[in-house]
Amino acid sequence: MVASARTSMAVARVPYHLAVIMDGNGRWAERRGLPRRAGHRHGIEPVRAVVESCAELGVRYLTLFAFSSENWNRPEDEIHGLMSLFLEALDREVAELDEQNVRLRFMGESQRLDPGLRRSMRAAETRTGGNTRLDLSVAVAYGGRGDLVNAARRLARQAAAGTLDPDEIDAERFAAELEMARIPDVDLLIRTGSDRRISNFLLWSLAYSELYFSNVLWPDFNSGELNRAIEYYGSRQRRFGRTAQQIEASLC
Repeated sequence: MVASARTSMAVARVPYHLAVIMDGNGRWAERRGLPRRAGHRHGIEPVRAVVESCAELGVRYLTLFAFSSENWNRPEDEIHGLMSLFLEALDREVAELDEQNVRLRFMGESQRLDPGLRRSMRAAETRTGGNTRLDLSVAVAYGGRGDLVNAARRLARQAAAGTLDPDEIDAERFAAELEMARIPDVDLLIRTGSDRRISNFLLWSLAYSELYFSNVLWPDFNSGELNRAIEYYGSRQRRFGRTAQQIEASLC
């Protein structure tokens, strides 16, 4: 479990918005001769711990990649097991999230999910909707390209209906149609499991994110890895197209 961030580290700067690609559950199980479902089950504890630590550290937004649009291509029994586990965890954890003043929201193609799961997701969003300590977004059946295409379609429909002038479409107007509308861009992305790619996740919001790739498989993600990722973020000079000299001058 991730230890309390207050006692395990002192950081000068933490990300306002942290996103995590939680990769490696299946490989963790296979290396132990266990079914892949066991890896997904063992991956629940790091989720709980990261949420707790982010709330303590003062991270304002946390986005977790739970199930991608491409994951529908996995074996049917694994998908069924994942969805059952997701529903079980949701029903068990929502009371604790509410008590901890965490707001929960979901993003992705929810229409593809089981109706019972969708009802539980909506109920959780309603229950925690007024919470303000941490905004937790969970991406389920989400794909970054699909998100962009859907935004473009909505804008195209408005333009075709005559309610939107195409010349008024700028980056801000486009972003307002995305799943992450009204949520700041990601400051730090953590991906576990050793792969060095973003796997169609938040393609727009990751434009200027710092990227931290960990070799640790998600069920083994611990306080040391979280601390290293945040320390890495704190060491970065985020220039957003400016020069280092400009950044230094602005701090004077």
